[in-house]
Amino acid sequence: MTTKALPHGMGSYFKECEHAASRWPKCPHAYKIRCRDAVGKQVEESGFTTQDAAVERLTEIYRAKKAQARNQGKAERIRKYGPMRFEDFVAEWRAGQRHLAVASLRHLDSLLEHHLLPAFGSRRMSSFDHKVVDLFIQSMERSGVGLATQANTFDKLKAILLDAHRLGLYDDNPLNGVKPPQYHPSRAVIPSLAQLGSLRTAGDEAFCLIVELMSGCGLRNGEAAAVHLDNIVANDTYRVHEQVNQTTNTYARLKHRKADEYRDVPLPARVRECILQYADAHGTVGGGYLLRNPRNPEQPYPAYCLSNQWVCVKRSRTVEIPDGMTLYGFRHFFASNCLSHGIPITDVAEWMGHRSLDITFRVYRHLMPGSINKAAKVLDLGLTT
Repeated sequence: MTTKALPHGMGSYFKECEHAASRWPKCPHAYKIRCRDAVGKQVEESGFTTQDAAVERLTEIYRAKKAQARNQGKAERIRKYGPMRFEDFVAEWRAGQRHLAVASLRHLDSLLEHHLLPAFGSRRMSSFDHKVVDLFIQSMERSGVGLATQANTFDKLKAILLDAHRLGLYDDNPLNGVKPPQYHPSRAVIPSLAQLGSLRTAGDEAFCLIVELMSGCGLRNGEAAAVHLDNIVANDTYRVHEQVNQTTNTYARLKHRKADEYRDVPLPARVRECILQYADAHGTVGGGYLLRNPRNPEQPYPAYCLSNQWVCVKRSRTVEIPDGMTLYGFRHFFASNCLSHGIPITDVAEWMGHRSLDITFRVYRHLMPGSINKAAKVLDLGLTT
């Protein structure tokens, strides 16, 4: 007896007659199938008049077995995680957030401790739906929680519940129909060129060097604090590959990047000269680092030194500072300078190390010189030439 096997796990079909397999299409005998059921027991069925009918039945059985296996796995996950308390589920979920940097984990723990665990700690995971989430957002609003914190807390709750949804705990996404907190970042406050000129020399030499790196190269505070002579890889290029982590005060990977990743940014001649002059005046340590902890030269330049300098500059009232400007205003100046001179926003996003172009566009769209009227004129010119 000859049998025809299908792909692994689907079984086989055959005829119990004296005819060769090549003659089966014209043979009057019925086809039979042989396969294993959901519990692994071998079964046979007969009475199929055509090969297609036999294969169709095998396929039907195979799909039913796969669906049953999936449903069984889903049922097991529901039995395990459905009754689990939110705080226990979050403990497992947090252990999987290995991609987060130290500062991001610290922020996550703060949101869990002050907002999510007090609200949901003892709640069973199976009891979440869109009404529960919506009531939680309303409670934050009534309690006067800031919009930025509301948005961040919702994002973390969303990540947790979507993970539970992927496990099969909910037939419907528990976030469907939920209106998230409406947080809109305030517009970046940017110093004018004249104001920047005064601010460059308003603090000590370390402060001035950091201002040059932030306003001239678009570096973040911590990235500027890790300034190194070897990062000058060309006369016009500075390579950023590490930062001083504000939480641990150690050199660490870049934000949104792996440990071995870097980004190259434009290095204006003015900024390069400032780096070299600082090195000539103060020397370097650790093979090329310029800035160190003033109390302990073996440690990196701490974030509080920069913050203290900024507070002193603002309190001195000797220079004009735009209302609402923060230290990040120097980095905002870099973006403004690039975009106002027609540099593509895609390049600016890459140089600033943003996780996505959407972030750059949302913060700096108003700085781009383009407009509907200008676009209409340019397009008309192209159509008429």
